[in-house]
Amino acid sequence: MEKKKAIFCWSGGKDSSLCLYDVLQEGKYDVKYLLTTVNGNFNRISMHGVREDLLDQQVYQIGIPLKKVYVKEGSYAEYETNMEKMLLEAKSEGIDHVIFGDIFLEDLRKYREDNLAKVNMQAVFPLWKKDTKELVQKFISLGFKTITCCVNDFYLGEDMVGAEIDSKFLEALPSNVDPCGEYGEFHTFCFDGPIFKNKIEFSKGEKVYKPVEVKEDGVCSSSPKTKGFWYCDLVPSPY
Repeated sequence: MEKKKAIFCWSGGKDSSLCLYDVLQEGKYDVKYLLTTVNGNFNRISMHGVREDLLDQQVYQIGIPLKKVYVKEGSYAEYETNMEKMLLEAKSEGIDHVIFGDIFLEDLRKYREDNLAKVNMQAVFPLWKKDTKELVQKFISLGFKTITCCVNDFYLGEDMVGAEIDSKFLEALPSNVDPCGEYGEFHTFCFDGPIFKNKIEFSKGEKVYKPVEVKEDGVCSSSPKTKGFWYCDLVPSPY
């Protein structure tokens, strides 16, 4: 059976890494490109705050070409316009599927499906409705390694940003925090594992606190009780 051409929505974190691993193992889709949204003002992965240089290193070690969608205003309108342009370019190459690592946020799934429907493309969710405790344990058992690069201060404190996700980290999570951070409690940067040819080397820089900023069109992905986010700057090692 001929594989279906697809783009993989790559965040650089653990869920993306595990999802990509599963997709490549299954062999149903021919992943032609990875796709990442980058903040063009700071050259960092949107929301995660990871430097673009580290994103490029991930892509190099994975070996799949990357398409970047740059945003500067941070509005839904800008994001959707730039994303649609990129998707139409991909569609012209015969790509009809976009793969996401989302697990159980119904509103996010609908938002993705509705936007893809505008360009007659189909969303694929390989991890959908799977148990997050089992997923994170599978991630660790496969030999993946990841570090928290951003945490939501409504759920976690400064001490939890810049921490490697292992059994000790999971045991320390409050009961209201999903093991995969599916509600936006934390974001991660994956630096080693079976999808990478080599481990990505980096060092931990300063920790920075950034208060929530709500844009004019109401863009805010955090809880209403969130006051801000802690970020750990991850500094690429020379290569």
